[in-house]
Amino acid sequence: MHLRHVKYNPNGGPDGGDGGKGGSIILRGNHNYWTLLHLKYERHIFAEHGGNGGKDKCHGTDGKDVYIDVPCGTVVYDAETGKYVCDVTYDGQEIVLLKGGRGGLGNFQFRSATNQAPRYAQPGEPMQEMTIILELKLLADVGLVGFPNAGKSTLLSSLSNARPKIANYPFTTMEPSLGIVGYRDNKSFVMADIPGIIEGASEGKGLGLRFLRHIERNSLLLFMVPGDTDDIKREYEILLNELRQFNPDMLDKHRVLAITKCDLLDDELIEMLRETLPDDLPCVFISAVANKGLDELKDVLWRELNAESNKLAAVMAEDTLVHRDKDMTRFAEEMAEEGEDEDIEYVDVDDIDDLDDLEYLEEEDD
Repeated sequence: MHLRHVKYNPNGGPDGGDGGKGGSIILRGNHNYWTLLHLKYERHIFAEHGGNGGKDKCHGTDGKDVYIDVPCGTVVYDAETGKYVCDVTYDGQEIVLLKGGRGGLGNFQFRSATNQAPRYAQPGEPMQEMTIILELKLLADVGLVGFPNAGKSTLLSSLSNARPKIANYPFTTMEPSLGIVGYRDNKSFVMADIPGIIEGASEGKGLGLRFLRHIERNSLLLFMVPGDTDDIKREYEILLNELRQFNPDMLDKHRVLAITKCDLLDDELIEMLRETLPDDLPCVFISAVANKGLDELKDVLWRELNAESNKLAAVMAEDTLVHRDKDMTRFAEEMAEEGEDEDIEYVDVDDIDDLDDLEYLEEEDD
């Protein structure tokens, strides 16, 4: 609010300028990033406040927007409610996470014939705050699904240049691995290896729950069951049930079953096992160590990846991908164990309106 008083014009009238708008927080997809590690030590991000308006109808400066570069495949959740917020899927995609508030109008905007010297100005919109969870889901064509020591890492190292850890004990794979599998005529596809799944992984047992999300985006799932298993079909059903419990939409994806370690089996036993395998999906007998059946496996994977029904599903899923809300009780327990984010208060969705009213009341009392 300002009234103009200068020489030869003592009653110049109102000339207070408008305030500038606040900066926005914008998420931007960047294909040069593969992890969220660059945000590990930058937990608090602030955009600039808008500048105040000045005399002589000077407009306040606009706050600078802040861009947060994240890898493609990043999903954002509200840390207080667990609700899904947005999804960054391609390079260059920009999503306004928090929009900067509009600047208030100066008293110059309120002049009129009956109010020629308004002595008030409009305040700017209050800033917004938000605590979010960034979760990366790998973008790959083929996702490997199997129990620990099923030969997933061995297969990935045989088909690609990826070198995941391989050892003769369970849970040697502690983090997801990506490999580019070469095919005929310089064609290729991306394969993702995740830690082994055990029965009950959808309920939090083992490491499966933490990494099951990475195969939500894969257009094709490759189930791997060792050939020396007592009941191959039963193990496949257990894996399928864990995916069903985690996210029922994952059952709509194309599936291929690979029987691994078949170098331990003779031809007669392989023919006997074929009769017990599921009839609703392609089955391939392979041995990554003996390099047996790998070409046939790549042919089957390429055929399923380029199937017309799979292409249509992939196109439709780009904009209709459904994300489940996070269970914040389990997340709160994990944060408490790690000693992080103790200042976050987890609330029910039904109580949010009351909390907002309480905050406004506190601001008025102050």
